[in-house]
Amino acid sequence: MRLYESGELHKRRDYLIKRLEECDLCPRQCKVNRLKTVGSCRVGNEIKISEYVLYPGEEPVLKGENGAGGVFFSNCTMRCVYCQNFNFSQLGFGKKISTESLAKIFLKLQNEMKAANLDLVTATPYLPFIFDALIYAIERGFRLPIVWNTSSYESIETLKLMKDVVDIYLADIRYTSNIVSKRYSGVKDYWSNAQLAIKEMYRQIGETFLVDEKSNVLKRGIIIRILVLPNLINQAKEALKFLKYEISEKIHISLMDQYVPVYKAKNYEKLSRYLYKSEYKEVVDYLYKLGFENGWIQTHNLKEGNEVFSTSQ
Repeated sequence: MRLYESGELHKRRDYLIKRLEECDLCPRQCKVNRLKTVGSCRVGNEIKISEYVLYPGEEPVLKGENGAGGVFFSNCTMRCVYCQNFNFSQLGFGKKISTESLAKIFLKLQNEMKAANLDLVTATPYLPFIFDALIYAIERGFRLPIVWNTSSYESIETLKLMKDVVDIYLADIRYTSNIVSKRYSGVKDYWSNAQLAIKEMYRQIGETFLVDEKSNVLKRGIIIRILVLPNLINQAKEALKFLKYEISEKIHISLMDQYVPVYKAKNYEKLSRYLYKSEYKEVVDYLYKLGFENGWIQTHNLKEGNEVFSTSQ
């Protein structure tokens, strides 16, 4: 709101739109003129979303009573062979909409659907248009906390423009090896960029974790997600070590046991099966060993087939 009132949000929007002429919004740095064609992310100068929903699948502090206000953008800067959202993130399914329509979705999530927040998923290529939509929505009463739901494959320059716009970083650590990221996500420099990105997120938010006492909904903070992958549990352990020794043992971690070998995963031997319980348990034990204070682990109720989050505090 302060950035809007001072005019800074408008300046950042204009600057981001200018950058589309030689796009460098993500670490791919493809330098394509996205006002005329599509970049490496397969996005040009139009907004395309898969859906917007009240999403119950986020961590407890992000759901509230009704769910997070998820807006799922089509296409992605990554090429994960196991992506559970592959229909829209990899295959590009979705509907093209205007900036005004996007702004009206933000307002609908707040006013009619009573979402806990605005949860923007795989949104980096659309950042200029999101800022433009936010200006329109703010002028009409939009006030929800903004969640940046990211793979952490982000550039520092772009993240700096999100300071005081994004309230909550919901950030993945996929791998701690550039070689592994090239093999399974099609980017040769994931870990090099993700480390810097998470440090920048932490610089912006710090250890603040502001939860509304009445609604139990997070208003400001960082949550780091680690999806434990089969045969790659050392990657998850290295991620935990990085967070402890280079970020903070107080940071909130969501350690996920929900890998499903979908999309192209069957073509990769190590990722072609579900995660063993013993693999997940080994990473959970390591999390406790490192002394992390905050976050969630997952347990599976096999009879019901659902997932239950429990705090590790």
